[in-house]
Amino acid sequence: MPIEFTHVPGKPANGSFFYDFAETATKLSLIEDAGFRKLVVDDPAGLLTNMDIADQTLERTASLEVVLTHWAGVIEPTVAARQLAALDRRGGGRLSLRMLSEPLEDSDAEVRPVGHGVVWQRIDEYLVLLKRLWSNDKPFDHEGAFYSVKGGFVPRKGPHGADLTIRLGGQSGTALKVAGRHADVFELAAGTPDEVAQLMQRVRSAAAEHGRAGRLRFALPVRIRPEGWSGTFDHKAVEVAGPPARLALSLLPYAALGIEEFMIGGIDRPGEIARIGRETVTLIANSLARREADTPSPGTFASRSFTGAHVR
Repeated sequence: MPIEFTHVPGKPANGSFFYDFAETATKLSLIEDAGFRKLVVDDPAGLLTNMDIADQTLERTASLEVVLTHWAGVIEPTVAARQLAALDRRGGGRLSLRMLSEPLEDSDAEVRPVGHGVVWQRIDEYLVLLKRLWSNDKPFDHEGAFYSVKGGFVPRKGPHGADLTIRLGGQSGTALKVAGRHADVFELAAGTPDEVAQLMQRVRSAAAEHGRAGRLRFALPVRIRPEGWSGTFDHKAVEVAGPPARLALSLLPYAALGIEEFMIGGIDRPGEIARIGRETVTLIANSLARREADTPSPGTFASRSFTGAHVR
């Protein structure tokens, strides 16, 4: 089972990872050379900046895939569908869409009640429209709870059409229902291997209702901390610390669950990127290859206990 590694840039107090793109270009080369296959674009400036950064990243890299963080409701689906298709074309099919849930704007609150379920209903309708716009061969009309489309059509589709990779997360029944219908990659929440396994099963069950259980892949957010670090934990990511061998051992129980992607955060300096790629990424990949050859069945090391992993 091959494992992919995704770099998740941090959000430093003094600005964005992408603030100086000349410096960022150097980091992108390191990320690409270090064995990371994907890069998450999630800039504090928001959606439109994300799309511009994604465009520059695709232009300046040869193989790195861009995971574009996106929100429903910021721009109209027809506009978003055209822009995303254009980005995917320019990147040669190296784009995927990471949908996050956000509260509705105040203007929306005036006409409908705001709540968790409403947010996910809008995401559901938004994704349905994007997929229709990426696949239809003639204009269509749509009148829904959140969007009205007249003559919706994207003349130039992206390389993947409606099969552009969609990434979702969440833990509520409502979120999982939408993920089961749309997600190709599900971004897991932090937890012990047993807790993560339970969430994976819930997501598979939701996807099975749409005949999509076999299409689903899982990604686990992981934050690498310096040795001796003591501070506030990031409750959205599994926290690991220590030398490369310990980091690899900490992640192997999660890989044994069937997780195919680790989203690595906490390494933004060039030296850290190069070292983690050269040592930790390589060690994990090699360890998994050896263990897979020697292990009779999945889950053999999921129940073992390893030091160095901090999970909250």
